[in-house]
Amino acid sequence: MDLETLWFVLIAVLWAGYFALEGFDFGVGMHLPIVGRDDEERATMLRTIGPVWDGNEVWLVVAGGATFAAFPAWYATMFSGFYVALLLVLFFLIIRVVSFEWRSKSESPGWRSLWTWCNTIASFGAPLVWGVGLSCLVYGVPIDSDGDYAGGFWDLFNPYTVFAGVAVVLLFAFHGANFLTLRTVGELRDRAEHAARRLALPAVALAAVFLIWTVVVAMDHNDKDLVPPLLPAALGVGALGLALIFLFQGRNGRAFGMTGLGATSVVATLFVSLYPRVMVSNPDFENSLTVDGAASSHYALSVMSVVAVIFVPLVLLYQGWTYYVFRHRVGDEPVASSVE
Repeated sequence: MDLETLWFVLIAVLWAGYFALEGFDFGVGMHLPIVGRDDEERATMLRTIGPVWDGNEVWLVVAGGATFAAFPAWYATMFSGFYVALLLVLFFLIIRVVSFEWRSKSESPGWRSLWTWCNTIASFGAPLVWGVGLSCLVYGVPIDSDGDYAGGFWDLFNPYTVFAGVAVVLLFAFHGANFLTLRTVGELRDRAEHAARRLALPAVALAAVFLIWTVVVAMDHNDKDLVPPLLPAALGVGALGLALIFLFQGRNGRAFGMTGLGATSVVATLFVSLYPRVMVSNPDFENSLTVDGAASSHYALSVMSVVAVIFVPLVLLYQGWTYYVFRHRVGDEPVASSVE
């Protein structure tokens, strides 16, 4: 495997980690006004992700930095063409970060309700835009012969990309509900499980349709054969199907693991469908950006690879230790069911 392909794979892994980890954070935020019945319960829900949400966002930061360093042409075209969409994501992420800090600055019910809803809206909006934006890479956007984005903001929207955004939102909401069943106790946990069961069928159905649709789009828009993108898509559909089964069997831990695998498979399907290109040009397919054409020099990629080999395992060990330390349930009431 050459360095260009290696870094394409590494960026895909970073996005997969972001979807699997930050996905349940967003899901918890979406459930704040629904599963939580009062301010104390909503505070408990925020405590379940309090020690980890900022660490989960590191995956996004590193993915963006790796794209800038390894594929500067891809970064330039994507960040200029998707400027408004990315600015919208940045707005959602900033509002969400502020909501964690400012919600506790006053005991006023109105103040706390305001920042609770800010967290919920941001937790809904960010994955919606991510679903639309990442699916655009495969569906294709207008790119001219110089590799510059030649469209506008509304060129990002079509039935496939909008469906992708909705599917990602529902998948994250399902993922977050499963996470809450593992980290809360008592009536709050029961309501989280009830929310997961209500979301299970629509989330699995939409995610499965999106995965299958992505394979079709890859074949039609990116000149892909059936088999490469079909493999991660089939893995994702199978994992989400198992999540549904485990949930209704009361095996919440396994259900959460399968929704995490499903979120990972969504990213894997998109990136496998994209390779060997990094951005598909539509309607002028010949203007598409390729992995080789958009990459940095071999020397730059070599230096980056050495740095990644040293620091990535350290980051993974630290984050794994963080999850281990904060693995216990939040709340004072005992819970009968075990984590499987």
